[in-house]
Amino acid sequence: MPVKILFIGDIIGKPGRQALARELHRLVDRHNADLVVVNGENAAAGFGLTVDIARELFDLGVHCLTSGNHIWDKKEQVPLVLADPRIIRPANYPEGAPGMGSALFTTPGGVKIAVLNLEGRIFMKNLDCPFRTADREIERLRRETPLIFVDFHAEATSEKASLGWYLDGRVSAVIGTHTHVQTADERILTQGTAYMSDAGMTGSFDSVIGIGKEQAIYKFLTQLPAKFEVPKNDIRLNGVVVGIDEESGRALSIERIAVSC
Repeated sequence: MPVKILFIGDIIGKPGRQALARELHRLVDRHNADLVVVNGENAAAGFGLTVDIARELFDLGVHCLTSGNHIWDKKEQVPLVLADPRIIRPANYPEGAPGMGSALFTTPGGVKIAVLNLEGRIFMKNLDCPFRTADREIERLRRETPLIFVDFHAEATSEKASLGWYLDGRVSAVIGTHTHVQTADERILTQGTAYMSDAGMTGSFDSVIGIGKEQAIYKFLTQLPAKFEVPKNDIRLNGVVVGIDEESGRALSIERIAVSC
């Protein structure tokens, strides 16, 4: 039996958390998931993460929370949030940033799985190179396990695809996050790495990538700041399930998930 990783795309505020609470156990049972990984950087009212909300997600059965550029939004919470080894931030932030960029988990069957978080640089912050950071992190992680799951939090599909091919055969999966729009390009690359440009989001689709339509349109029309709110209608859950050979770490299957809640 392959090892199964269930990955849920960016949780957007309370509606996204409620959708996860309704659907997670059913998805775990349906897919026989051994590890549940969730991108939680937008779980607190659409921006950032708090200790209480992280605890809420872990209580649902989540094993690992990945993140991205919004993990820093609840500034007063950052040191406490990132003190939890189950919560990771992109590994390519400069030295001195709080938290860790990867984590190691052991399934109930005794299989070790590493989760690595990276952030892109195109249209985003000028961070350390995610490609070279991946080289360094993967060399270290492969001493523990060949099963390595990568959440690449990036804007440009070209950068995501490039990293997927760059890591092909060295990691089990490269799954993109950040754009909140699920892509239909899930596949297994030639050397055995599962790839998908973006897992999508879990939250309101009656929105602009999870935030209120009116506020987003106002900002584009006026170029003025707007207070974003998280809508509560048309809630959907997006994600992906990856099946991995526990000996080689090669992906055996990848399945896109899109559930109306």
